[in-house]
Amino acid sequence: MPAELHIGMDAGKTVMAPYALKLRTGRATRHRSGSVTEVVPVAPSGASLPARLTSTARLALSLIFVSAVLFAAGVPWWLPFGASVATVATVWRRRSRAAQEASFETPTGEGARTIVAPEERAVLRRAVGVSRRIRRTWPGLPDMIDPDLADRSLARALEDLGGLLERRQELRRLRSELEGVRDQGVPADSPAVLALAEQRDRAGELWREAGAQVNRILRSLDRTALAGEAFLRERQIGETARQAELVLTGLAHGQGAPVAEAGPELADRTAAVITAYRELAAAGQS
Repeated sequence: MPAELHIGMDAGKTVMAPYALKLRTGRATRHRSGSVTEVVPVAPSGASLPARLTSTARLALSLIFVSAVLFAAGVPWWLPFGASVATVATVWRRRSRAAQEASFETPTGEGARTIVAPEERAVLRRAVGVSRRIRRTWPGLPDMIDPDLADRSLARALEDLGGLLERRQELRRLRSELEGVRDQGVPADSPAVLALAEQRDRAGELWREAGAQVNRILRSLDRTALAGEAFLRERQIGETARQAELVLTGLAHGQGAPVAEAGPELADRTAAVITAYRELAAAGQS
């Protein structure tokens, strides 16, 4: 089991590797959760080439002015000039990269996976989403799970799933090729036709086995997420019931009785004050 697992999904493929993923174009943000790091592409800035040229030209003019001021102040010309060139080049590269759609380099080596089939990509995307739900339950289960062990198990499940999905997409391609072979006009008892049928059966068997293994992993992830979420909801409901019990116990012991008398008492006092005021006013007029 690799110590880390990096997962990236761009518009055309999903890549997994036990090391940091590299971008061919565009930008991405990295979100690390335990030993799993999700590399999420950043949407292109949308800046056109003319717009990038204009903004970079304005920056260059500003740096030329600053360089001239520094040169007049006695700074060797090559210092501000070199710094200006480096700044303009860096800004240009960053803006150009930000304007491009993110695309990952294809990882190589042991543990690297590249999945391009839409069906398998959708399965892995769903599994990664469920893994996020599982991780969100862990803070509420501090005394019930070993976070390190749970993290390794979850990363291993995703790594195993990636391997199965990569294999399944290859089987999908192979089955499509085998099914596309035309054997019309060839005798049914031909060794070639019999061999083709045998390979079709074998590919179908391996396809079903891989699908069953994928489903087992998905079901285990779903069960884990649902169990953790249900337990947290149960604890929340229990805490709500406990708080309600405390409030109701206090009300049952008459703690709320004085509040019921406060309204009439205030009304009586107000009426007495108004009556006294009127009597004083009448006495003053007489």
